[in-house]
Amino acid sequence: MANAQLKVVDAHPGASEPPAPLISVDTPFLQLRNLSKHYGTGKQVTSVLKDINLNIREGEFVAIVGFSGSGKTTLISLIAGLIEADGGEVLLRGQPVAGPGPDRGVVFQNYSLMPWMTVRQNVALSVDQVFKNAPSSERAARIEKYVEMVGLTHAIERRPAELSGGMRQRVNVARALAASPEILLLDEPLSALDALTRGNLQDEIIEIWSKEKKTVVLITNDVDEGIIMADRIIPLNPGPGATFGPEFVVDLPRPRDRTEMNHSPEFKRIRKAVTEYLMQVSSEQSAELTDKVVALPGVLPNTSAEYQAKQAAPAKTPPHLDRYVEFSKVCKVYPTKKGPLTVVEDFDLRIRKGEFISVIGHSGCGKSTVLSMMAGLSDVSTGGIILDGREVANAGPDRGIVFQAPSLVPWLTAYENVCLGVEQVYPHASREERHNIVVHYLNRVGLADALHKKAYELSNGMKQRVGIARAFALSPKMLLLDEPFGMLDSLTRWDLQEVLMEVWSRAQLTAMMVTHDVDEAILLADRVVMMTNGPRARVGKVLTIDLPRPRSRKMLLEHPDYYDLREELLSFLEECGHH
Repeated sequence: MANAQLKVVDAHPGASEPPAPLISVDTPFLQLRNLSKHYGTGKQVTSVLKDINLNIREGEFVAIVGFSGSGKTTLISLIAGLIEADGGEVLLRGQPVAGPGPDRGVVFQNYSLMPWMTVRQNVALSVDQVFKNAPSSERAARIEKYVEMVGLTHAIERRPAELSGGMRQRVNVARALAASPEILLLDEPLSALDALTRGNLQDEIIEIWSKEKKTVVLITNDVDEGIIMADRIIPLNPGPGATFGPEFVVDLPRPRDRTEMNHSPEFKRIRKAVTEYLMQVSSEQSAELTDKVVALPGVLPNTSAEYQAKQAAPAKTPPHLDRYVEFSKVCKVYPTKKGPLTVVEDFDLRIRKGEFISVIGHSGCGKSTVLSMMAGLSDVSTGGIILDGREVANAGPDRGIVFQAPSLVPWLTAYENVCLGVEQVYPHASREERHNIVVHYLNRVGLADALHKKAYELSNGMKQRVGIARAFALSPKMLLLDEPFGMLDSLTRWDLQEVLMEVWSRAQLTAMMVTHDVDEAILLADRVVMMTNGPRARVGKVLTIDLPRPRSRKMLLEHPDYYDLREELLSFLEECGHH
């Protein structure tokens, strides 16, 4: 590992320092040549991809880091032959790709399974199509082989509704592989999964790739995922007219162990180089948005202590700022057919006023349940939760909530959705002041041009921005975030993390955020609460993040304590993953 080198070379054919081929061939196995694609006509035409050039060797694993709106799904669809290019061509073994074919297996981010079919039947869809002339016994054996390869033999007769998100995505992978494609095209297949499931599926895909000798093109929004899996990482810069950025050769020996890589200077150098490039792109995008931000009026929400103090006599007992939020032996029990199920048990935590807490743990450990009880959306079975001297009994505007899945009123515009909360907590403000609050936060999350679009017209990423703007606009006592950036690309996620840090520090909000992203937890938090696996989940460890503020991703990468903090969190998750 000591001799590994990081090379940054031109992503276009004819680069002066191409990486050493895995398999020596005169003609590239897969070639994208001057590829372009646009949508619309006349004045409404939008260029999505422009002059895309890339050579991929047979058996190579290439990761493309794509941003929202950069055309990453369009690119995968062009390679798959699902849509036609407006210019240029896709060549496979030197021959133009003229349409879809079984030589290219595709796995998209969304689970495209037939809900009324079992796992076996869903995988059979591709096997029966590609191998229709094979004996039924051979087709059955092929289905079982690939279902076993993704670890779903025990669930082969279940339907999608009976499977977790990770299991559904495994079915997609099995179905794509069962057709024996020459190329596997993966469009962010793991982005919506928790860290443990994502890591396990990454390992499975790498193992399948090495055994089956497939050529793989992976779209991902996760730099670490690209480094752990790929031979090369290539950024697809934001559109319109998206083009490739410089490529980064990942010259690290395989197999790549996550814990060992955390100590590797080469891993750190590659990670820093890719991240800094993406941050440069992000800052250029953010600079364009900053010009459109409207100044906030100096009006207080009616949920703030300062506003309430002006309306009434001062409280006899000042709030205990070190115990501004207090969870005391909080338990959550759900009734089931087999009897009571204790999901969370004796959850104890004190949060200082203005503190930012991150909560991490594996799927099913009760992170979201704790957040839901804090929000007043789910009853506490035993124990109690105190916020600013009052017990939490129900939901209220003093807690702003952002979930992973946006919860907007579909027939209202982005502006109107944010207005719903602003009118509730700023009834004393003028109409112009309320308008400026709404516009400020919508502009700040990059929606200046979508204020009056209906929610159903927005992409998932844009809907999530509206949800975040709505929570920010409430200026709540407590900001609750349940993996709000989990389904967003790197560029959008980093930008919104900066927005969150800015609003949190300016408004001195108290925040609690559930995340499966270790780096996000460290970047944002004063303390990270690590939860044990469920059922009967509780606080396992609490890690203090003693890093100076204001923080930036660049500062984290250069701070001497960053990788030690990262390893402590990764080690805890790994230990839990083995139990």
